[in-house]
Amino acid sequence: MKQLALGKSDLLTSEISLGCMRIAEMESSEVAQLIGAALDARINLFDHADIYGNGRSEEVFAKAVGMLPIAREDIVIQSKCGIRKGYYDFSKDYIVSSVEGILQRLHTDYLDVLILHRPDTLMEPEEVAEAFDQLYHSGKVRHFGVSNHNSMQIELLHRYLNQRLIVNQLQFGLAFSGMVDTGLNVNMNHDASINRDGSILEYCRVKEMTIQTWSSLQYGFFAGTFLNNDLYPELNKTLNRIAEVKSVTSAAVAIAWVLRHPARMQPVLGTTNAMRLTEMAKASEISLSKQEWYELYLAAGNKLP
Repeated sequence: MKQLALGKSDLLTSEISLGCMRIAEMESSEVAQLIGAALDARINLFDHADIYGNGRSEEVFAKAVGMLPIAREDIVIQSKCGIRKGYYDFSKDYIVSSVEGILQRLHTDYLDVLILHRPDTLMEPEEVAEAFDQLYHSGKVRHFGVSNHNSMQIELLHRYLNQRLIVNQLQFGLAFSGMVDTGLNVNMNHDASINRDGSILEYCRVKEMTIQTWSSLQYGFFAGTFLNNDLYPELNKTLNRIAEVKSVTSAAVAIAWVLRHPARMQPVLGTTNAMRLTEMAKASEISLSKQEWYELYLAAGNKLP
């Protein structure tokens, strides 16, 4: 497993991480097996959010970690806050209280990374700065990031923050490739040329923020996976052919497609199956040529101008 430093920080992590959104209803022993498989694959970053299972995912994770011979400093834990029932909330009081709850549920004294989950249009950036300062100086949060934010929203935060934002979580994959579609279709008059996110891919590269990709095997917004899906016959045919040549699964090839981009994105894998996790982690061990990358991009139904 290759490693990368998140953003412009000294926080060294695996280039693939494990997302814990779906573990809320699992038994602690099952989660321990999943964590063990991640560690065996040298995955050391675990992604949470306070809303995953209404906090249950963090509780189950903590119990599972307690079953394993793991030292806290051997793993990287990040969590997100800001989504409440029916609205978003980046107020100082809510951010601080959310972190207190997260730490309690995870049975830890600190988060390696705290991420603001989805943009709050009523955000007062001065309050966010105060919350971050309090959490940072108390030692409860070591690094900070955002999720689903565009370039100018990040610029607004950076104007007030004393801490550097090191990650931005964004959906990206073969069937959700808007971040690269825009850059490939500059000065074209069709849908793929529409810049919907403020050139966020290039912005994060310039600002040295790591893009953590979520739902990289999904199409649409939680519509389902494109793997073995009749909606994507050409893509699956191409994935399977390349997978056979490289002796990995088609899912590993799809993750390797994300890793191939020079932005050095970090896929967040959402599987709860230990064997599947092990298979997908092999994406770090293979490389795709530029020709293979574009071949997969076209097989997904995209066109080059």
